Amino acid sequence: MATFVNAIRSEWLKTKSSAASWLCIVGGFLIPLIYCINFFRTGKSINGETHPDIWQVYFKQLWMSMSFFLLPMGVMLAASLIAQVEFRNNTWKQLNATPQKYSTIYAAKLSVLLLMTLKFFLYFNIGVILSAVIPCLVYDHRFPDQAIPWSHFLELNGYYLLSCIPIVTLQYIISFRIKNFMVPLGIGLGGVVITLIAFKWRYIYFSPYVYSMLYAREGRASTNTVIVYSAAYSLLFAVAGYGVYVFQKIKG
Repeated sequence: MATFVNAIRSEWLKTKSSAASWLCIVGGFLIPLIYCINFFRTGKSINGETHPDIWQVYFKQLWMSMSFFLLPMGVMLAASLIAQVEFRNNTWKQLNATPQKYSTIYAAKLSVLLLMTLKFFLYFNIGVILSAVIPCLVYDHRFPDQAIPWSHFLELNGYYLLSCIPIVTLQYIISFRIKNFMVPLGIGLGGVVITLIAFKWRYIYFSPYVYSMLYAREGRASTNTVIVYSAAYSLLFAVAGYGVYVFQKIKG
């Protein structure tokens, strides 16, 4: 256990001041910043809305903007960039020569990628709240009239987080298997574009790229699909990725 924790710490240190780390900040705050600027452009705040559940409406608007493209792209970029840390520095062979099991190396890198995804979500959620609160303080000189529905807020985050894990694990396999940074990104982008084109197809839920989009559009009606298929794909890709990593003849 101590070895695994140390491996995660080591991998996490590699991400500090990296492009993946900056991606989390920029990607997380981008959509909330756009909405905040729009509030200032119109001179309004959410206090001016009469909807009884304005926070839920606001959450849905921002998640809708995020989930159809930026969330999948952000996850794919992060996965590719983390793998490129070893390729760029030509350190895969050194890493594999350390007294660590392959399972530890594989799980540590995957864990760090999941932590980066959580970091991305954290920045986005901070941005969502600030983008609504700041205009209220500026124009109304008070906090939003409606209390933040934290249970609903956490529920949304949980489903969206689960919905993007299949993309994390799939891109993880592709990214550490292929040295060229653009190839994994191109494959992932192709998957997203094809999913968007075929979004109304009755069997689109078989696409691992669709679940954040599906939940954004259908909400609770898609809960079972998101949970079952996301969990199944995440487990399948994680196990398959480990098999690819262990049995490939040249690692890195």
